[in-house]
Amino acid sequence: MTNIEKKQRINEAIRAKEVRLIDESGKQVGVVPLSQALAIARERDLDVVEVAPQAVPPVCRLMDYGKYIYERAKREKEARKAQRVEIKEIRLRPKTGHHDRNLKVKRIRDFLAKGHKVKVRVLFRGRERSHPEIGREILQGLAEELGDMASVEHSPKMDGRSMLMILSPASEK
Repeated sequence: MTNIEKKQRINEAIRAKEVRLIDESGKQVGVVPLSQALAIARERDLDVVEVAPQAVPPVCRLMDYGKYIYERAKREKEARKAQRVEIKEIRLRPKTGHHDRNLKVKRIRDFLAKGHKVKVRVLFRGRERSHPEIGREILQGLAEELGDMASVEHSPKMDGRSMLMILSPASEK
């Protein structure tokens, strides 16, 4: 049980003698004794849930509490899922072969389809570092090839012995 669930009083746990009752459609019934509110709830097979305990008299709503908790948990889970974005990394070299490059592109497409951002890194060794334009060409070629499903979040730039570019799913930007 979360804090919110513990704080909300339902049915017999409500302490007030009279409550302002709102029915399941959101229409105000009025100020009624708690016993009458509980009788109405039992008749309609619903729960009386205290939504504003600090009001005088407390505001209570008729609802299916189990369904309400389930739907709220589902919405919260979806919200958390939407916030979480992983950054996947793909590494290339200036001399990466054509077939290997195509496999990397396919993998990048898979990551982007799942909604992940992709960091593409071209690693330079030895004298390769004196030709960063090769890495820039590789990354720009990838950006053009993936233009249908990705947008460039960070354009290619040198970072020590490697060149980085970050791609994000096109629908995100």
